[in-house]
Amino acid sequence: MDLSPLRDSRDFRLLFGSGVIGMFGTFLTVVAVPLQMKQLTNSPLAVGLVSAAEFVPMVVCGLWGGAIADALDRRKIILYTEVGLCLTVAILLVNALLPNPQIWVLYVVGALSAGLGSLQRPSLESLMPRVVRHDQLTAAAALSSFRWNLGAIVAPGLSGLIAASYGVATAYAINVVTFLASLVLLWLVKAPPQAEDAPPASLSALADGVRYAVRRPDLMGTYLVDIAAMVFAYAVALYPFLADQLGATHALGLFYSAAAVGSLIASVTSGWTTHVHRHGLGVIVAALVWGLAVALAALMPNMWGVLACFALAGAADMISGVFRATIWNQTIPDEYRGRLAGIELLSYTSGPMLGNARAGLMDHLGGTRFSLGAGGLLCVGAVTALAGLLPKFRTYDARTDEHAVRERTRREELAQATA
Repeated sequence: MDLSPLRDSRDFRLLFGSGVIGMFGTFLTVVAVPLQMKQLTNSPLAVGLVSAAEFVPMVVCGLWGGAIADALDRRKIILYTEVGLCLTVAILLVNALLPNPQIWVLYVVGALSAGLGSLQRPSLESLMPRVVRHDQLTAAAALSSFRWNLGAIVAPGLSGLIAASYGVATAYAINVVTFLASLVLLWLVKAPPQAEDAPPASLSALADGVRYAVRRPDLMGTYLVDIAAMVFAYAVALYPFLADQLGATHALGLFYSAAAVGSLIASVTSGWTTHVHRHGLGVIVAALVWGLAVALAALMPNMWGVLACFALAGAADMISGVFRATIWNQTIPDEYRGRLAGIELLSYTSGPMLGNARAGLMDHLGGTRFSLGAGGLLCVGAVTALAGLLPKFRTYDARTDEHAVRERTRREELAQATA
């Protein structure tokens, strides 16, 4: 694994450390809120409505967060939203300590937390190119993916153990502490502020960001291929039914963690990705492997074969994510970085949701294995079609692409001016 961004960039080390701490704290609340709702209502519908309450604030604030990330000081946005997120967990803690915790608080605070998190994410993602050298952006994306995948494996189980054994109030209290620790690390980041001539946050500025993305087929390829892969081959909603059919209900958790294990393995062996320059083609190949792995899972006769296919799919998804992030970080001008991160957030969140809906519908029509297999093959077909329709995305080369060369030259000139 290429660790050069951690060695060379103090600010990246701070952001990485904050992310590790914050991820554990976030999973504490992600596990504790549904658990507390179940304890208070014993209603699956009530638990499901928590996610529904979070969806609209997540989408709206994600797009608006991109606009303000390009208009205001990103470091301050990150700090203010981190304080806000800490306060939301403190409210959950106080509510949990009441003799009769209020159900409505979980819905309101859940929506508020989702909104604040979505406001923060575009600023966090657009800060990356400012704290990491241009030639280290692929390695930085791989390290960020490693942090996420390791956390996705370890944090949920540990969080569930804490919430179930010591109560949701304890989980909330620990999360408050993690937010305070994360806030200290973020405070120490010294990224430069926005340019004085940055456009103000507005609907017209947001529309300008959308127009910029549409004018660039290489960028549209990163969004469209990922959405196609998720819509046609994402099938987490089928896992409980697949586990039943394989007689493995006791191992349902393994179905959810298999992709993260594959992603983690791909992360720790990702040093080779720094030598790849045809990132568009890399995204296409990774998406094809993702679809084929899901389709192959439908043919596996036992649990271990299915888990191996899901792990392969997770590894392919991780590689796709690294190459997509590299294209974004190496080519998007700083003045558009926040708005494009907001668009990426929208594609990242909508694809899996639509994919689960697609999986459920196809399961109803032809069964679980039909849904898996047909979805994987549809993914392969859609990605192949997009590769043909977007030649500039397919042939993207970081060494010669005009946007990558322009951004690389700008950063080199900036580094020389500040040396």
